Amino acid sequence: MVAVTAMWSIAGVVTRQLEAARSFEITFWRSFFTVIALVILLGRLRGAAPLWRSIVGGGRPLWISGACWAVMFTAFMVALTMTTVANVLVTMASAPLMTALIARFALGHRLAARTWTAIVVAGAGIVWMYALEVRAADARHVLGMAVAVCVPIAAAVNWTVLQRSRGAPIQRDLLPAVLIGAVLSALVTLPLALPLAASPHDLGWLALLGVVQLAIPCLMSVAAGRALNAPEAALLALLEVLMGVAWAWLGGYETPAVHVLGGGLLVLGALAGNEALALRRVAR
Repeated sequence: MVAVTAMWSIAGVVTRQLEAARSFEITFWRSFFTVIALVILLGRLRGAAPLWRSIVGGGRPLWISGACWAVMFTAFMVALTMTTVANVLVTMASAPLMTALIARFALGHRLAARTWTAIVVAGAGIVWMYALEVRAADARHVLGMAVAVCVPIAAAVNWTVLQRSRGAPIQRDLLPAVLIGAVLSALVTLPLALPLAASPHDLGWLALLGVVQLAIPCLMSVAAGRALNAPEAALLALLEVLMGVAWAWLGGYETPAVHVLGGGLLVLGALAGNEALALRRVAR
């Protein structure tokens, strides 16, 4: 899951390399290249015929998960074109709070005290960053952050679906849900992306996003969801916030404010503390 977040985190700094592609076109091309990569990867992992049977017979969980992936793929990239990398990632950092609450009521999970403590501390860091960002932002930035809110909501629902399917009597293959999400995202954004203006330079970067930043780590995250409970997976996903802000900072494209760095340290501390206590418990 840590490797997943490292690959996810490059989206912001790569997007800043683009010359002509904008907004929905960026989302379309990234989803398009993701579809190609997933067809190849899933075809190798599952075989063409078993993959098709998994999609046809996947049932409601597969399609709910696919819809969640589509929302995440689309809202994330659109938000990145409207506001800063830090604003988008900070907004997405609310995912553990939403995931814990949904898992508590939908799955009846009894969360450990350490997990609740980590969620509260991370939430304090998020509030610190978010409140000051909203106060300083113009209308376009606020709208971008509103679009970004769709990502943690969809992620929370998706993690919960993965958890519920893990305990179901009939085990379903949910890896094709990532492919379904990419196809839906590409289909929805294509009409809004016309006329296409991406240069060959842009297409190279967007292909990198589609394969390395999306297709491979999303398949890995589904596999990780089978071993981690939903709140812990969402907490680990917060590393994307810190890594993404750091890439944009080191690349010289955006300098995060002091409150963003301070809140980020609270989030990282909560994550590290939760995982350290979890490992200590396992060792005992």
